[in-house]
Amino acid sequence: MAEEAATAEGATPLLPGLPDEIVIWEVLVRLPPKALLRCRAVCRAWRRATSTRDVLVAHHARQPVLPLLCVYNYNFVGDIIESMDIIPFDRRAGAAADDQLRPVARLGQPPFRAIASCDGLLILSSMDDCRFVLCNPATRQYARLPMPLGVVPLGMYSHSPTGEYRLLLYKFSLGPASDAQWGCYVSVLGSDQPPRYIGCPDARELVFVSSILLRGGLHWHREQHETIVVFDTTTELFRHMRAPIVSRCTNLFEMDGMLGVSSFNYTAATIDICMMQDYEGELHQDPFDQFCLQFLHSSALYHVPPMV
Repeated sequence: MAEEAATAEGATPLLPGLPDEIVIWEVLVRLPPKALLRCRAVCRAWRRATSTRDVLVAHHARQPVLPLLCVYNYNFVGDIIESMDIIPFDRRAGAAADDQLRPVARLGQPPFRAIASCDGLLILSSMDDCRFVLCNPATRQYARLPMPLGVVPLGMYSHSPTGEYRLLLYKFSLGPASDAQWGCYVSVLGSDQPPRYIGCPDARELVFVSSILLRGGLHWHREQHETIVVFDTTTELFRHMRAPIVSRCTNLFEMDGMLGVSSFNYTAATIDICMMQDYEGELHQDPFDQFCLQFLHSSALYHVPPMV
């Protein structure tokens, strides 16, 4: 791995007097994201060294896991989205107040929405013409994802047996004249091979639900069936989990390695939250706590203590 990155630099060392292996794997991968991004502007050799997959993956593995906020900026009238800010929420102890919500990227027209994420990569969908873009906010790099007609991404994941980044896709039926199988497909990012059909035509309703990547699986909450659909990213098979009985307007989320379900009741102005304490034991007992955290909405601001 180190030899491959060092070879790409040729005979000229990155720093005189130090082997490239030390510079890359003991210095560059330990830098904060902003500092690493600035290193890309030093020269072409530094740009190549900090752009390899191995370096980016090793650098990402050292970064804290932070939730991302996608905030829309409207025009003066308030009826047109002008841009979207991607903001990590740094809730770690000791983080300065000014650094807790600091944008890392701003996307302009057309308006986008984030539909999937994995290892710091985002899949964005334009709201006006159904284009899909793969974006790395930390490095400001992006690439368009070509999608055949009637195909939409359900999620993105890293396939641990191969190390490949893969997309879980769903293809809609385009009518009786269509000869393509409708259902789920798996596509390898960067591959010229066509997506592989894996079945599950009844996964159509997952298109309209956001997924959560947790513990080697993509998760969706099916409100109508009171179940959680899980796609195992290693075996690439679907299974089901029991979900807590909550009201409508639900969302899945992850907090400190636990799976949670939030339910918004706009009439009562409340939010119910259920946390799964025992993920591995979900087949043997009720995996979610029987109690729910409830927050009353009012004009006051409430501090929510960390969940333990």
